[in-house]
Amino acid sequence: MSAAAIEAHDLVKTYGGKVRALDGLSFGVEAGTIFGLLGPNGAGKSTTIKILNTLSRPDSGSATVAGFDVLREPEKVRRAIGCVAQKSGVDTEATGRENLTLQGKIYGLRGQELKHRVEELLTRFRLAEAANAVARTYSGGMQRKLDIAMGLVHRPQVLFLDEPTTGLDPEARASLWEDIAKLSREDGITVLLTTHYLEEADQLAQRLAIVDHGKLVVEGAPEQLKGELFGDAIHIEFARAQTENQVREAFSRLDGIGEIRVEGHSLHARASQGATAVPGMLVALESAGLKVASVTVARPSLDDVYLRYTGRTFSEAEKGNQTMQKGAR
Repeated sequence: MSAAAIEAHDLVKTYGGKVRALDGLSFGVEAGTIFGLLGPNGAGKSTTIKILNTLSRPDSGSATVAGFDVLREPEKVRRAIGCVAQKSGVDTEATGRENLTLQGKIYGLRGQELKHRVEELLTRFRLAEAANAVARTYSGGMQRKLDIAMGLVHRPQVLFLDEPTTGLDPEARASLWEDIAKLSREDGITVLLTTHYLEEADQLAQRLAIVDHGKLVVEGAPEQLKGELFGDAIHIEFARAQTENQVREAFSRLDGIGEIRVEGHSLHARASQGATAVPGMLVALESAGLKVASVTVARPSLDDVYLRYTGRTFSEAEKGNQTMQKGAR
């Protein structure tokens, strides 16, 4: 494999002539790393996965996976990858062992090789004790582990995980994070992870691309992206909706307050020393007659990165995309 396990260039995909799911998306993934595609629901992440694993064709653009062109060499791509979709591929009426055995046979494994691989994966994902139980009796976390084990049965070079922890409780999610991290760290597998969980991207991805409306917003290591932000994030909730002009006027005599943004009841701003800046900000707001309901100060997060590059918070983007999708139906 070359240094780049995945390369996507100017991918464009439109559905029904109305919804432009991808709008010139480009990125590269280094072999043996966990790469995150982070974006709100409707950002184009799942469409990207479908193109890269040959289940969909782009309107234009190109891509290679494990060195193979997804349009000219789809069969070679499929042999080189594993894919865990948002919707589980587990047969809930079969046992865990039967699910893995069938998956292995599909990829040509037989005899002792298949048996050893199944047992290896059952042990690795802590499913050995439940191996002979039907999968419908598994918890959500156990079913997801079985999904990932099935995607690994043929030892792929690249593994696609499309929103792998959606619907899981915090404990199951943390356990799955540990398993995913080991794939890159111990096995050298390239993992492309799509997620709309900011914490998940921060926890797992060695490098990530933030996407919105099918476009690349920014790309880099999570710590690098957060480190580019100035100071601390300050979030203030007002008792009632305010305008940005009112807030800026109230802060006109304060130094060190930047990136001010007001939406309805919420104020987002940054300051070099958040804890020191807050008392003066509160006094200025009260003097201007702007009543404050709550205030929080935090170190830079990926939500702050998203806000900086898109002009809206992640939760606002999710709401906006959901509204657009409903309108397109």
